[in-house]
Amino acid sequence: MDQTLSKKTLIIVPAYNEDGSIARVVEHIGKNVPQADILVVDDGSTDRTARRARESGAMVMSLPYNMGIGTAVQSGFLFAKQKGYHFAVQVDGDGQHPASEIPRLLAALENGVDMAIGSRFVQSTNYRPPFFRAVGIKIFAFLVSLIVGKRVYDTTSGFRACGRKAIVLLTETYPHDYPEVEALITLHRNGMRFVEVPVEMNYRQEGKSSISAKVGLYYMMKVTLAVLVAVIKRRNGK
Repeated sequence: MDQTLSKKTLIIVPAYNEDGSIARVVEHIGKNVPQADILVVDDGSTDRTARRARESGAMVMSLPYNMGIGTAVQSGFLFAKQKGYHFAVQVDGDGQHPASEIPRLLAALENGVDMAIGSRFVQSTNYRPPFFRAVGIKIFAFLVSLIVGKRVYDTTSGFRACGRKAIVLLTETYPHDYPEVEALITLHRNGMRFVEVPVEMNYRQEGKSSISAKVGLYYMMKVTLAVLVAVIKRRNGK
């Protein structure tokens, strides 16, 4: 048995109204990392997401109402911390993140890093985001690279694996509103290391993204402001 996969691993699947894809996502995870446990965090869905996840063999944590991706993921980290998991892997419920790539993220953790990010851009892939989202990704990558002192390519990827120290940290402090970018800064400030692992992601298989153009603009402004504040603090030695 692979030593990495013999460790206690939790796959966290935050999901909101993903009944069209969640069963397939759970099944693919089970085939590719059968030793791992799967927790679907149902973020107040109004469809059959929770039922389909249970029928597919996943554990389900149901939040009382739609609380956002950050709260859903942090809830998964809290579960992982309380149950003593060594590794926790975040996988979206819409089918974008290929379960076949999960073992590569876990292998990166074995090399001593605290987080491994499934990256769409560290190497050339077939993934092409919409124009405005691509602009935001580049802006965030530039700003985060300034803060952490190394080139970062895919700061908005939600396909991530965390080791035990990162799990514990992120249960204590985790951005609730589109958290991926700010979470990297949190790790860096706490002396933790992350790496990017090149992956070939899929496009959304069912439904539509909750990030509309209007919401995306708000997201870009909010996160850019937060990152700029972090840059200023770093330059002032705070």
